Amino acid sequence: MLRGRAVTLRPATDADVPALAAIRATPEVRRWWRGDDDLAEAVRADLADDDLTVYAIEHDGKLVGAIQWYAETDPDYRHASLDIFLDPQARGAGLGGDAIRTLARHLADEYGHHRFTIDPAAANTAAIRAYAKVGFRPVGIMRRYERGADGRWHDGLLMDLLAEDLAD
Repeated sequence: MLRGRAVTLRPATDADVPALAAIRATPEVRRWWRGDDDLAEAVRADLADDDLTVYAIEHDGKLVGAIQWYAETDPDYRHASLDIFLDPQARGAGLGGDAIRTLARHLADEYGHHRFTIDPAAANTAAIRAYAKVGFRPVGIMRRYERGADGRWHDGLLMDLLAEDLAD
C-alpha cells in the first residue's frame, strides 16, 4: 500500500473490477481508454497481465480510479511507463497528480527507476496539462499512434519525466 498526500494506492483486485469498469465506461474516460463492449473483461485482462502492475486509487476510502505501470527491462533502456484513469467526479482536486507522484517516487526508491514515460492522446489536453504539473515534458508526437473507436488512427504524445524532475 502506497500513501500519497490525498490518495492511497493499493494493488487492484478482482473485487475492484465492477467499480473500475464503471469508471472506464463513463464517456469522459472511455473516450481515451479503449476497450470493447466488455470493459469488465478488459480490466480483468489488465489485472492478469504479468507484465503490468495495477493499483486502485482511493480517496477518502472510495475507489476513484486506477494507475498502472510496466517496466522496460533492457538495462540499456530501463524505464517505467505509467497509465492512469480517474472517475470524472474526482477530477480537479489534484488526485491524479498525487497518484502519479506517489507511484513514481515508489518506483524510483524501490526499483531504482530514473525515468518514466506516459503517452496520452495528443488531443487529450487536460491530461497533458495534468502530467506537466507533475514534471512530465513532451518528447514528441507519435503520428497515427493508436486506433480510436472511430477506426481511424490518432496521434499520441510521448512525455517523459526524470526522477530528479518530479514536482511536488
